[in-house]
Parts: sequence; structure tokens; C-alpha cells
Amino acid sequence: MDMTNATVVVTGAAGNLGRGVARAFADLGANLVLIGHNRAGLERAYDGENDKRLFAIANLVKQAEVDAAVAAAIARFRRIDVLCNIAGGFRMGEAVHETSDDNWDFLFDINTRTVLNMSRAVVPRMLEKGSGKIINIGSFTAQKGLAQMGAYIAAKSAVIRLTESMAAELRLKNINVNCVLPTIIDTPENRAAMPKADPAHWVAVDDIAATIVFLASDAARAIHGAAIPITGLS
Repeated sequence: MDMTNATVVVTGAAGNLGRGVARAFADLGANLVLIGHNRAGLERAYDGENDKRLFAIANLVKQAEVDAAVAAAIARFRRIDVLCNIAGGFRMGEAVHETSDDNWDFLFDINTRTVLNMSRAVVPRMLEKGSGKIINIGSFTAQKGLAQMGAYIAAKSAVIRLTESMAAELRLKNINVNCVLPTIIDTPENRAAMPKADPAHWVAVDDIAATIVFLASDAARAIHGAAIPITGLS
């Protein structure tokens, strides 16, 4: 694949998965718009900005900041070809009947409102251009309910349903919308949090990134509204 002329927006760009996705697209020559909630995090994650890499700072829960980040991307690269909604988060919760407003709002804001706000800002640009690819991050666990995870599963389930709805709305506009459903991702933070677990059964960041790159490619032009499980090698 050659993405030399493509512009890819990555949210959550300073995180483990965001860095892996950005690296995969950079290897293919893409222009990158890397969105994070502060510049210091992006500076630590990347070796500064350059002619093919733009840092954009935004709180993705605030539409005005998202709009400003997307406007900066358009001003720099003139187009957005791919949107990777990587930003998200996990938190174990209470039983559903004990769920606090704080947990509910946190999990829906970071996992669902971020997708909504980015879509509001980016989809009109893709419609103007006449094409685009959007890849969202769901969760393998969001396919059924589990105890003490109601709010998280509800938020990630909403991502899947939003993906399907957007795909139905945009497929005839030459815009593909799909999502991936990883299991536990092999990151330093997860290894520290679960020292007795075997990370060989988890999903490598590079494997998720490879699937996202495929969904952003012309080879995936016939795929709309898919929720693709990524469950590791064993």
C-alpha cells in the first residue's frame, strides 16, 4: 500500500495503540494529524513535528476544540482521507444498579462522545472530498454483558451501533465506516496491572494497527459497518 498523498487523523495519538497506528501509517508515507489532550504527551511519544506530522491539541469531549483541531489539519494538509478514532478508556465499575454518574459519564464521554464529536467535524470534510475511511475502536467484550462492566460495555456497544449507523448513512457517499473489537491489548500498563496473566494470549498493538491500515486501504472498499474481532494469536 502507498499512502504518500493521504492524510490520516489519529486520536489518542500519545497512547500505546495510537502510537502503533501512527507508526504503521507513517511507514506507508501518510501525512499524520496526531491529536492528544496535551502537547507534552505528544512530544514524549514522537520526535517532534515535521513536514508530514502535525500535532493538534484537543479535549475530544469539547466540540469547539475538536473543530479547531480538524480545521488545523485542513489548513496544513488540505484534506482528511482517514479518521482513526483510537481515543478511549476502560474502568471497572459497580453493579448496574449502583453505577455512579461519574463512571457512566466518564466511560461514555471517552469512548462514545469522542467518536461523535470527531465524526461531526470530519465527515462533512469527507463528503466535500467525496471519499473517506473511518475506523473506530470497539471492544470484544462489548458483544455481551458482564458483571461490574455494564457502563463500559454499554459505551463500547454504542460505538459498534454508531459504526453500523454511520456506514448505512455514508456507504453510498464513498465513505467506509468500520470498527475493530480487540481483546486485552499487550501494553506495559496492562502487564503491570495483571502481572499473573500471560500476555501471549493478548493482542499485540502492531496486529491491531495492521487491521486498521487494511480497513483504511482501497482493498477494504467493499467493507461497510463491520465489527471485526481481534483476539490474538492463541
